[in-house]
Amino acid sequence: MRVQPGQTKPTQHKVWAFLPGTSQQIALESDASHILYHGTRGPGKTDCQLMRFAKNVGKGYGSYWRGVIFDKKYKNLDDLILKSKRIFRQAFPEARFLESKSDLKWVWPTGEELLFRQFLRPDDYWNYHGQEFPFIGWNELAKYPNSEPYDKMMSCNRSSWTQGKNSPRDVNGNFTIPQMPLEVFSTTNPYGPGHNWVKARFIDPAPAGAIFTTKINVFHPGLQKDVMIERRQQAIFGSYKENPYLDPLYIAELESITDPNIRSAWLEGNWDIVAGGAIDDVWRKDIHILPRFTVPDSWYIDRAMDWGSSHPCSIGWFAEANGEECEVHFNDGSTWTFCPPRGSLIQIGELYLTTTFGSNKGLRKSSTEVAQLVRDYEIHQMNLGWFPKQPNPGPADNQIRNVNDASSDTIEKKMADEGIAWTPSDKSPGTRKIGLQLVRDRLEAAIKRPEDPAIFFMENCRASIATLPTLPRDEDDLDDVDTEAEDHPYDMVRYRCLASNNRAPTNLKVRRPT
Repeated sequence: MRVQPGQTKPTQHKVWAFLPGTSQQIALESDASHILYHGTRGPGKTDCQLMRFAKNVGKGYGSYWRGVIFDKKYKNLDDLILKSKRIFRQAFPEARFLESKSDLKWVWPTGEELLFRQFLRPDDYWNYHGQEFPFIGWNELAKYPNSEPYDKMMSCNRSSWTQGKNSPRDVNGNFTIPQMPLEVFSTTNPYGPGHNWVKARFIDPAPAGAIFTTKINVFHPGLQKDVMIERRQQAIFGSYKENPYLDPLYIAELESITDPNIRSAWLEGNWDIVAGGAIDDVWRKDIHILPRFTVPDSWYIDRAMDWGSSHPCSIGWFAEANGEECEVHFNDGSTWTFCPPRGSLIQIGELYLTTTFGSNKGLRKSSTEVAQLVRDYEIHQMNLGWFPKQPNPGPADNQIRNVNDASSDTIEKKMADEGIAWTPSDKSPGTRKIGLQLVRDRLEAAIKRPEDPAIFFMENCRASIATLPTLPRDEDDLDDVDTEAEDHPYDMVRYRCLASNNRAPTNLKVRRPT
């Protein structure tokens, strides 16, 4: 591919070229409007992101072709900016790079602009509200704990340029400038705070490289009628093995990483890992996740809740073992005698009230509606035989006891009126960090300490299973979790662990057969 500085002075040599037949070529030629270029370290994702913008410079869009590339912190943009200087200063010698942080952008004499900006928190959107960016780039998208920044900036992925209004025509009446694209081009590796939502949004819907299409019926202002619009997205996998210019010493360093999750993410581009940092080192899906089984009638059963309305509300049901054994039946026909130590917790059910999994957005249901859902769920589970008896009240987020004014009933009171009661959660000073350690201890006990109370999750508890292993630590306080992440199932689990009496064991756990 020959890169040209606009339409004025073509270069006489090749400044940058994609690697033919590789993921780079697919990424540059894709006609999808949402592109995620992911995979291992080293296939040249950053170069492609820059060139994805650059290929529309000089096509006649002028100042209408405007782009921005985001990262959580300015310092993380240093490498991206350095690479842009190496390429653009040769390809576009008439372009200028403005170095001040208030500018930090490329400006072309034909009017095009490419900005580099920090997007740290969802509210940073208001720095761009009302602006037009037909090109939006996200550097390392999985750094963002949820999709809110990505979703909000879609309101800026637009342009007032139209072919009918702005493109000249040739002597035959044909437009001389192609329709301007609107695109979002993101790069990332697996692993990070946003691992879960990025995987759910881009990786899971379609095989690698396949175009995933959704249709939506919208009102067309120009035609004054509803039209069907197709939204196209593509997840493109890139591997370091495609890059012949990569130093083998770099690969050797990746090979030497001792953390199996990071190594698998960076060397293999594997999304089927646990990632994030808070508990991933003590999570084993082959140990902590169990098939559904009938718990003994003598086990204590209760519920726990992390309240949410604008954010997801997470309700979980737990069985607390008392030393009595039971049988777990696996899909392969084998049977395991399960006898966890007294005080061990097994999450046996859940309700996770969200618009879309990974969005971190709640259903905005009232406390009465949530109570009715809880009640109906418990009745249904008892009818199916999964709950041997009516669950007891368990700990809930103490905000359900707050009121806006003295005349208002609390969330707790409104739910109690529907027959759903709760006990206070332990939110005394230091319990956030203590709670994290308790959850970690119980997870670790299932792996290493068969005498100690552990915690397990039945396979139907999908929200807990999906979000707990990917929960990141707080960058500023490594003894706590990142509260901007999707931490609602975790908080619910933490409340239940803090409420446990951790009685001494009377039976040893029988190990799962291998």
